[in-house]
Amino acid sequence: MSKGLVFIADDDAAIRTVVSQALSRSGFEVRVTSNLATLWRWVSAGEGDLVVTDVMMPDGDAFEYLPKFRRSRPELPVIVMSAQNTFMTAIRASEHGAYEYLPKPFDLQQLIAIAERAVSEPRQGREQVETSQRPQEMPLVGRSAAMQDVYRVLARLMQTDLTLLISGESGTGKELVARALHEYGKRKNGPFVAINMAAIPRDLIESELFGHEKGAFTGALTRSSGRFEQAEGGTLFLDEIGDMPMEAQTRLLRVLQQGEYTTVGGRTPIRTDVRIVAATNKDLRTAIQQGQFREDLFFRLNVVPLRLPGLRERREDIADLVEHFLNLNEKNGLGRKVIDASGIEAMRRYDWPGNVRELENLILRLSALYSQDTISGETIRQELSTGESAPAPAMGGESFADISLATENWLTRHFSHHAGGDAPTGLYRDVLRKLEKPLIAATLAYTRGNQIRAADVLGINRNTLRKKIRELDLDPHR
Repeated sequence: MSKGLVFIADDDAAIRTVVSQALSRSGFEVRVTSNLATLWRWVSAGEGDLVVTDVMMPDGDAFEYLPKFRRSRPELPVIVMSAQNTFMTAIRASEHGAYEYLPKPFDLQQLIAIAERAVSEPRQGREQVETSQRPQEMPLVGRSAAMQDVYRVLARLMQTDLTLLISGESGTGKELVARALHEYGKRKNGPFVAINMAAIPRDLIESELFGHEKGAFTGALTRSSGRFEQAEGGTLFLDEIGDMPMEAQTRLLRVLQQGEYTTVGGRTPIRTDVRIVAATNKDLRTAIQQGQFREDLFFRLNVVPLRLPGLRERREDIADLVEHFLNLNEKNGLGRKVIDASGIEAMRRYDWPGNVRELENLILRLSALYSQDTISGETIRQELSTGESAPAPAMGGESFADISLATENWLTRHFSHHAGGDAPTGLYRDVLRKLEKPLIAATLAYTRGNQIRAADVLGINRNTLRKKIRELDLDPHR
């Protein structure tokens, strides 16, 4: 029995063949075309259960046809394919009511799963978004597979108020993503308010968030509005949420649960209508285990988790990012610069501990300090203080990738010595102990035996560090 009739539109005959064969083998009836006019004729005739179409077709742009499809067949799901692979393509697909966006090349099994879900879900029209007041400049840059995952999540979230928790290393662009979500979402006409938890004294965080009444504490000479009040009707971005003190976490949890708060020194609950987007460069699950973060708050924030990749995970985006920053610098009066091929290659070999922010600062420095129009690879390597054969590490000595590879090589040799299946038990505990002892010993040496500082560097609490020192028989003063 057929799962449904699928229309496939693409000007590439090879793609039409591969996609149609995959869907046919999965039980769909398939009809293919190489132009949008034919596709529209089929759709307007009331035929078909699903459309799979490329964006750029010989006779037009599929996004121009999607509104016609929606008016004629609001229940018909449309899967959009594209080789452009930009943030704006994903956003346009979402705004025009596409059921799903798939950047090329994509996994055929993924397409089949999406197609089966599309034809089995209840048929209902999706709300179309007014796009006339959208910002035109692309807020996010990159076409890598890692960024495509980010774009697809954001496109799905644009017309919702779901709480988002963005994780990632410093400099990966967490606030930029939060702003893009706001500016292209349903709250775009409201305010975007950002607050960095790590930059505010602990005893002022509650006042900053919720505001305070006159006389609530020494120095409170007038009533002051908090960030929740300032963000009313818009988006509140809570950066470095992992640094929020426990007492403020409790009050934030109440807001998320009940949709209301009270000012510091106030008694009357205030209803709030804001979308919460939080971000962290810490592992909040570890913080929960160490008693530094509330588990119930984590689950309230982590409705939709989104991890931003480090720049070393998306090296293929470096050329596009460099061009983007060079264009910005030119607009700001720093003149036009070009990075030659060897310079781009040098940047691709670097590990970028500061991620995109570090790259942006490098390009700004090159634009401002160098008079030549073309920047060479030698200049880039000098600026990065690294050679071609030895990329700068992510963490001072060997990078985490090198440590991971060394561990993997050691394990491969270990198991090759026990090819007959006689490997001793307890490997997990033994490997962790072998890694843990030099890690803690080296950190204590780095901090000259200062256990408070060592615990901070390691990202564990002091009691845990003391326990490990005893278990591993370490001398913290050695």
